[in-house]
Amino acid sequence: MATELIHVGFGNVLAVNRVIAIVAPNSAPTKRLIQEGKNQGMTVDMTSGRRTKAVLVMDDGHIVLAAITPETITGRVFSARGTTGPRMVNNEDE
Repeated sequence: MATELIHVGFGNVLAVNRVIAIVAPNSAPTKRLIQEGKNQGMTVDMTSGRRTKAVLVMDDGHIVLAAITPETITGRVFSARGTTGPRMVNNEDE
């Protein structure tokens, strides 16, 4: 499989085929994940000093911080692949 690179802002690119999850940084578990990654030296900060808007979990355990939203990242991935993306389902009513 070829490596897919996606621009995540400020001249930074990411191998998107190695991403397991893209999450917002707001929740306590995500904040703990970031802190644990920093303690282990497994965090890559691609924010250029901006506020973190997305946290990407990589297949090798690295945690990548990005200054663009998860929606923007997924939109860029689907745009690069020439697809419209998945159908988003709101399950909050359940």
